Amino acid sequence: MDSTSLPVLERIAAALERLSPPAPSLAGLDGADAFIWHPALGRLTPVPHVAHVEMGLLQGIERQRRMILDNTLHFARGLPANNAMLWGARGMGKSSLVKAAHAQANLVDGRPAAPGRGRVALIEIQREDLATLPELLALLRQSPRRFIVFCDDLSFEREDADYKALKSVLDGGIAGRPENVLFYATSNRRHLMPREMIENESSTAINTSEATEEKVSLSDRFGLWIGFHNCAQDTFMDMVRGYARERNLPISDADLTRRANAWSLARGGRSGRVAFQFIEDLSAELSPTP
Repeated sequence: MDSTSLPVLERIAAALERLSPPAPSLAGLDGADAFIWHPALGRLTPVPHVAHVEMGLLQGIERQRRMILDNTLHFARGLPANNAMLWGARGMGKSSLVKAAHAQANLVDGRPAAPGRGRVALIEIQREDLATLPELLALLRQSPRRFIVFCDDLSFEREDADYKALKSVLDGGIAGRPENVLFYATSNRRHLMPREMIENESSTAINTSEATEEKVSLSDRFGLWIGFHNCAQDTFMDMVRGYARERNLPISDADLTRRANAWSLARGGRSGRVAFQFIEDLSAELSPTP
């Protein structure tokens, strides 16, 4: 090789190295208790403050609240715990419950732990980044901390590599799931797949029952499978009253009930999200004029 071509090759190699994704890093892991996974950057971005609702304000989901909180506390204490799927009606507190349980697990003598000192760190992963889960878990395996990897609004429109990757992670693969990691997910779908996708696969399969089983088997890999359902009128008003008390809103119960019912009718439904949105609007209306 002509020696004059070496500088050119060196420049090309340096350029390729700059373009390649950075090696995954655990830098800054001790500075916060919540992170967002950015696979393109190869790192976890700290979230200084997690926007969450206090556990006591989540009404109408007492059984679900107990199940996810117990599982999270067991994990925080180093005891066996299950991956969890929270599925069902929109706006009924699925993601709020995950964040509230994380906050509860990190209380020390009733107060939040100092940043980076919580017993459990929460890591949010986007649906489109699920293919990088094995990379993330390999990184977290190196840390002494305990982690809940959380994917909100999980669903699949088609079978793809992400679907296979998630199944492998939930099963643990040949290396097994890291002892210091749990996976929590929320979904509006019971089986993560649209019904027509399951039916289409079944109609073209030689053995239809096996095709259907393959589609629903992903949900079966979650040890906890917790359903959320639309709330009744009484439950909706319990939610509204709880938020109103927490904010000390100057309004009578009769007026609060009347206005909350009108709000829910205008929104076409009742849920924890609708109750919170109503209280946000009411709080602004009743706040003193500056």
